[in-house]
Amino acid sequence: MLTNNFKYVAQVIVFYLLFTISSPVYAGEFDQWLQTLRAEAVQQGVSEQTLNAALKDIAPIPRVIELDRKQPESKMTFAQYRTRIVDPVRIEKGRKLRRQYADELAAVEKKYGVAPEYVVALWGIETNFGTNTGGFDVVPALATLAWDGRRGEFFRKELLLALKIIDNGHIAAGDMKGSWAGAMGQNQFMPSSFMSFAVDGNNDGRKDIWGTKADVFASTANYLSRSGWQAGYRWGREVKLPTGFPESLTGLEVKKSLSDWQKQDVTLPNGKPIPIAAGIKASIVTPDGVGGPAFLAYDNFRTIMKWNRSTYFATSVGLLADAIAQ
Repeated sequence: MLTNNFKYVAQVIVFYLLFTISSPVYAGEFDQWLQTLRAEAVQQGVSEQTLNAALKDIAPIPRVIELDRKQPESKMTFAQYRTRIVDPVRIEKGRKLRRQYADELAAVEKKYGVAPEYVVALWGIETNFGTNTGGFDVVPALATLAWDGRRGEFFRKELLLALKIIDNGHIAAGDMKGSWAGAMGQNQFMPSSFMSFAVDGNNDGRKDIWGTKADVFASTANYLSRSGWQAGYRWGREVKLPTGFPESLTGLEVKKSLSDWQKQDVTLPNGKPIPIAAGIKASIVTPDGVGGPAFLAYDNFRTIMKWNRSTYFATSVGLLADAIAQ
């Protein structure tokens, strides 16, 4: 009963918020805020032409505020998440696209040291291989979040960077599409990630992560490479833990050599010994707890988590990559 009351109160607050955003008073406040933002952008070198194109007639987007406030009601288990993400349709499509873009992906691997299956797996999980990149105009969405103030400073910086990306000619303001939170293109880079890692993969003078596959692949691989990716190594692998395995030995804080884990009776799922490679240390990750699936996580797993700090996400990228490579 108490939970239902909380839900009702939350709904009332959201409806009130959406109503007040659309009122003339709040529109006036937004316009004043936008003028200040515009002045800051000019000070940072963004052209008037870009600002006129990107900021003309924009207003707060109620749906963005609603999504920013929304919290999931229940936690999905990793087993459920894995079934949804590493599914047969995505695996087969990933294998097909890996073959289709073999030359482009081989060039990326040669330059950045990231195997094709990892680039394709990230592409598949982030946007279903570029088919679901988000339907929001990035500048108005970021402006809404920056003005709203809950995480205003963060989104203000992202908005200013988005304006610079447009100003630099990489994308037109009207074509800069992404998620409600401003993640853009086929690999869902925030503007700050774009500035740090986006690459002109086909040497046409633009970093087009929205429509140019060569740029998408190179930018993804560059992100991983510059975040510490170790060429020629795996992300990790699924393992089986012995009965009574202590929870204190799980987690990324605990790193041991593969021979040490072998001595702890950690095996492959079929019971065979885990392969030993000199110099490699790994952690045991158990997304659903010690009683659920267990994985050896190598340093490349940690690199994937710099992309998205979720063990569910990083593990699924690794599993999908393994399946695509088969």
